[in-house]
This record gives sequence, C-alpha cells and structure tokens, in this order.
Amino acid sequence: MTTEIMNMADSNSNIILFDMAKNEMFDINDNLKILRRKLQRSYTIATNKHEITVDVLNGVQLVVFGGPRAMFSEAEFNCLHKYIDLGGSVLVMFSEGGEKELHTNINYLLEEFGIMVNSDYVLRTHYYLYFHPKECLVKDGVVNEAVAKYLDRENESTSKCISFVFPYGASLNVAKPAAPILTSGSVAYPLNRPLCAFYSASKYSNKVKKGKLAVIGSGHLLTDKYINWEENDKIREILFDFLITNNITLNEVDANDPETSDYKMVPDIGMLSSRVRTCLQLQESLNNTGHFLFSADNINSLIDTKLCSLNTSMLPDAVEAYKTLNVPHNQLQLIPPMFNDTLPVLQFAVYPPPFQELSSPFLELFDLDSIFGSEKSLLSNLAKNCLEAQSSEKTIGDNIIKFIIDINDNLEIIVHSNDCKEILQTVFSLINNFKK
Repeated sequence: MTTEIMNMADSNSNIILFDMAKNEMFDINDNLKILRRKLQRSYTIATNKHEITVDVLNGVQLVVFGGPRAMFSEAEFNCLHKYIDLGGSVLVMFSEGGEKELHTNINYLLEEFGIMVNSDYVLRTHYYLYFHPKECLVKDGVVNEAVAKYLDRENESTSKCISFVFPYGASLNVAKPAAPILTSGSVAYPLNRPLCAFYSASKYSNKVKKGKLAVIGSGHLLTDKYINWEENDKIREILFDFLITNNITLNEVDANDPETSDYKMVPDIGMLSSRVRTCLQLQESLNNTGHFLFSADNINSLIDTKLCSLNTSMLPDAVEAYKTLNVPHNQLQLIPPMFNDTLPVLQFAVYPPPFQELSSPFLELFDLDSIFGSEKSLLSNLAKNCLEAQSSEKTIGDNIIKFIIDINDNLEIIVHSNDCKEILQTVFSLINNFKK
C-alpha cells in the first residue's frame, strides 16, 4: 500500500513511512507482517518506492529504513538531515556485516549524529537456549536507566531489566550527541558493545519536540520470526515510543558516560598460524633481578618477517654452483614419458568366481506311518478308512473288497493279486496250517 503524503510534518501526524526504494531487506509486506499489525492499531502505514524528496517526507512522523541495500544520493542525505532538524524521526535497521554486506552508504548520514554501524558480526561465545551462535541471547545489555524506568522495573538492576534475542546483527560505534541504549552484554562478542543507539535533538529532555534518530544493528529482531522471542516485542515498544512520543527521556548521566567496552579486533589466527617462526632467542638485556626486559623496541626486533619472504637473492649463488660442480647450465627440457605397459598385468583372482548352481532335487514324499508303523496299527487305520468312506456309488461289499485288497498290498500275502476269493483262501489255509 502506498499513501500519498501531502501534509506538512507536525506533531499531530500519525503516518509511519517504510522506505522500499533501496531494496530493503526487511519488507513491511513480507517479513514484518506482525509489526505492521501492531502499528496499524494506532498509526497509518505508508510505503515509498521512489527517491526520497521533501515532498515524500511532508506529513510523515517517522521514516523507517529496513536494511537498505542500495546507495543514497547526496540530495537524499540532505533531505533526511533537514527532515530530522525540522522534528522528524528516523529508524534505521541493519543486519550482519553492516554496510559491507548491504552495499549501502547510510553511515555517511549516521556519522553526523554520532552513530556508525560496524561491518562485523555479533556472536554468542557459548551455547545457551538457542542453537545458532548468531542468535545471541542478551540478558545484561541495558546501559541507560530510561529503559528500566519505561518498563517500571526500577527496582531491578538496570543492565538486567530486560532480556532479548539479537539475531544476525552488527555492533555500533556511538559517540556524542548519540547515546547507546542496548549493548551485547558480557557474553556476546564483541564484548559489551552498543547494539542500539538513540539520538535526540532535545538534549535528553522532552520539553521541546525535536528530531530523533534510532539505529539498531539487527532488523531481524523485529521480523515475524524473532519479534515474539524473549522480550523482543518490548524492544519494539521502546523504539517506536521514543521516536514518536515523549514517553522516554534518556538518562543524561548514562548517556554521557555509558558502560561500554573498547572495540577490539580479533587477530587472524589462521593467517598467523601459517607463518611459521623459529624459536625466539633471548637477548642479554636483563634487569637487576636477572629477568629479560620487554619493551616496544626490543619486541619488534625479535620478529623477523624476512624468514618467509619470496625473492631472487639466492639466484647468483645457485648459478655459481653450476660452475663449482662442473654441471652444464642448460635450460631444462621436458622429458617425454614412456609407457611400457599400456594396461596392467592380469592376475588371477584369489577366490574362484561364484557361478549360479542348480537347485537341489526335490525329495520324495514318504508315509512314515506305513513304513515304521506296526501291522496292527496299519490294519486298524485301513479299517477306519473303510468305515469312514461313505459314497452313494459304492456299496458295503465294495468297501469290504477294497479293504481286503489294501491288506494284501500292505502285508504282501499274495503278490500282485486283486482277487479277494484267492486272498481269503490263502489266509484260511495259512491259519489251518498254523493250528496243525
């Protein structure tokens, strides 16, 4: 949504303008939707996709730059500077890497008010609650008593009155007339460096309405993903209440003497480790106690950077060595390679190759009862089968004939005989012979 701004800037205006002309990283229609819903309750949201001019800023109470990724012109800087001098408010959000990563030049404007964003990264030195080291949880980062007073937490320690997550952000350099509000605390690195700074032209008094400027090193803090983490939404309230209302008055003592640490760069350990040095030999300059005296002069004399230099100082000695060794000094030539064997010699495999073999033959089915069972159990099974066989086509006589033939086959009374009469006569004759 783009709103046409026609009114002159005054304290009664409630328009918040989000600039989109510089390819901003944080878009009010994309990753700042929750922030938009919260602001729409009390303010009119407008966007700008054109060059910043006086006509664009007329009637606007607050201008927000959500991580600009393009260069500003000198005319735009002059327009913004004049806008702040006439009582307007500006909020600038950055991301990790500062100007170097965003490819912008807005520090040119911020330095006029005592604020500069560094091209660095804020990291948490050890894991706590959040997995990514760039998602820094800061619990002791407040350096101005005005924050504790605004939150009605004056009974608590000022530095620990609010905890917030500072994700993927950069640190700031703050000097007068600006004042740091939030720092990285005692855990995140760089240690105890400003993360958010305020500038007010009213010299820390709310009696006169004048221009204001707020810079925060991480715009991700206000995005939909992180705005509800810890007390990030309270940071949002502090930012917009300071820029739009007169509810926050900076503490002058904390503003003039903030509790921040000096900005120190980390040495490139990887580069230094690759420059191998020999052991240092102590000199004879000793004090009365027999200990070696170190100073800026003698320490520098112990470091020899020529050990790893690349030059041609040894070339004359190398040429002279040809004459000393009676070796002809000729230009090196390429020796053509000779391949005796184009292919490697074949070798037998250690194990014979496996071949697919035929499956094992199927085993015949045997009736174990007929082979291992006794004759009495065999006869009882045959009788049982004949009695259970019920068929309309066979009579009782047929079953008896089948029973006699099965007995003959199993007991082998007469070999290969199907005559029941002959089988019975043979059985009776055997019985009579047995009785005699």
